[in-house]
Amino acid sequence: MPEEFEVRGAHEDRMDEAAEREPKGMAGQLAVMTAILATVGAMFSYMAGATQADAGLFKNDAAIKKTEAANQWNFYQAKSNKQNLSALGMRLVDASQKPLFESEVKRYESEKAEIKLAAEKLEKESSEFDQKSEAQIHQHHRWAQATTALQIAIAMAAMALLTKRRWLEKAVFVMSAVGMTAGALAYFHV
Repeated sequence: MPEEFEVRGAHEDRMDEAAEREPKGMAGQLAVMTAILATVGAMFSYMAGATQADAGLFKNDAAIKKTEAANQWNFYQAKSNKQNLSALGMRLVDASQKPLFESEVKRYESEKAEIKLAAEKLEKESSEFDQKSEAQIHQHHRWAQATTALQIAIAMAAMALLTKRRWLEKAVFVMSAVGMTAGALAYFHV
């Protein structure tokens, strides 16, 4: 049975040695930094999308409440019209029928008060949903700014690796700090 053996050249040994070594210096730093930035950037991007979706939902809820309030105000106006017709009827009829119209005027007045409270409550809820939507949009913009800064830092890291410029490597760290700061502002709703 013949034995198998492999003949290796010097270049293969050097390639194996290079593969086993960890990256050193600028390349190693930037490789690790790029991986971290990509991971954090993905999380920031997710948060940007989530806050944008929440803002849309709050805006939708605000529109629904505003429509419900408008319906209540229309109902209020209809009751006012009926109250006015009853008041007119009270003036046009003889004294024997006035108590009927008078009770109608009072009934419509009390119904209008309840409807007005409901409409005002719905308008307040609509306004609160609008404020929540605005806060979410602001937070979305912060997350988007953070993501953009990290993406720029990643692109700068690639340029720094290609050009081997130390000042560009430092700029990567500065841009990363800008992105992380924007992310912290988003997280703390600032």
